[in-house]
Amino acid sequence: MRAAVLYAWNEPFAVEQVELKPPQQGEVRVKLAASGVCHSDLSIQRGILPMPPPRIIGHEGAGVVEEIGSGVTSVAPGDHVILCWMYPCGRCVECGRGRPAHCDIALAAMMGGGSTRFTVRGQDMPHWVGSFAEQTIVPETACVKIRKDAPLDKACLVGCGVMTGVGAVLNTAKVEPGAKVAVFGAGGVGLNVIQGAVLSGAGTIIAVDLLDSKLTLAKEFGATHTVNASGSDPEDQIRTLTGGRGVDYAFEVIGSPKVIAQAFASLARGGTAVVVGAPPFGSEVTLPAFPFSMEEKSLIGSFYGSPRFHYDMPRIIDLYMAGRLKLDQLVTKTFRLADINRALEALEQGTVARGVIAY
Repeated sequence: MRAAVLYAWNEPFAVEQVELKPPQQGEVRVKLAASGVCHSDLSIQRGILPMPPPRIIGHEGAGVVEEIGSGVTSVAPGDHVILCWMYPCGRCVECGRGRPAHCDIALAAMMGGGSTRFTVRGQDMPHWVGSFAEQTIVPETACVKIRKDAPLDKACLVGCGVMTGVGAVLNTAKVEPGAKVAVFGAGGVGLNVIQGAVLSGAGTIIAVDLLDSKLTLAKEFGATHTVNASGSDPEDQIRTLTGGRGVDYAFEVIGSPKVIAQAFASLARGGTAVVVGAPPFGSEVTLPAFPFSMEEKSLIGSFYGSPRFHYDMPRIIDLYMAGRLKLDQLVTKTFRLADINRALEALEQGTVARGVIAY
């Protein structure tokens, strides 16, 4: 089988012939149907996110269960699954609180703990989810079983971008009907924040970006207004659109300390800014202190859309199948695994909402 291997930061992926060991206790072998190409993959390649190579990555995958290890009970061969990039244990304090994305064991596994399953050129190769491979092995808890009539080349997007964006609105911020919302960044995740705002019944949804092409797409996904921030301060434009008041919720979906500050500045009194994007490791943001107490403004983070994986992901698939969520329109271009570097270039250049590798 083949996989795309990242050997060093800031180098292209190499598509290699690899071997995959059988699943061990509690593990599942999945034949990938498709993998989304996410900005986090690009951030890992660039060394922005602290996940050291060499490694097989790709984390936005969906496929069919091929084989299960001993003790696996929640899925069986032939089941269709979405892959989670967190592997919650289900037993720790955070899992017990209903916050599986904060599972300490899952965080350690994400950074590469445990034994390896892939072999490349006779050498063991660690992996994180491994959806940039034709098959992968993940813990049972990373497999979310879904209905078999959902197309896997669209369902894969729920494994990261859709869950992160929609969940930030519905789970983290809990946006109420009629609220005024601004979304800073109209890329793949930002479009899903917009979709989440539509589902929540938000009255005003303002998309902010530097590219008119992305803003046009944002309107197709439900934005009521758009702001091009390339030529002027987006805060001023947002206040003009909201009668000088500002928005109730501002979502930063880029990972830029500067834009986090802009999102916070665009809030109305009592508003909440939600950081969805992943800023560079070690970066800092500076904000005025006065509005926190005297205007009751809040700044919070949203990690993976605050998911309850086995509840939220099938629910999102049901919304898509009912025509209430756009997944088909997110896929701008489909690539082969051999073209993975072109797919990442298209993502970096902003010419795709989401590129998908189809196996």
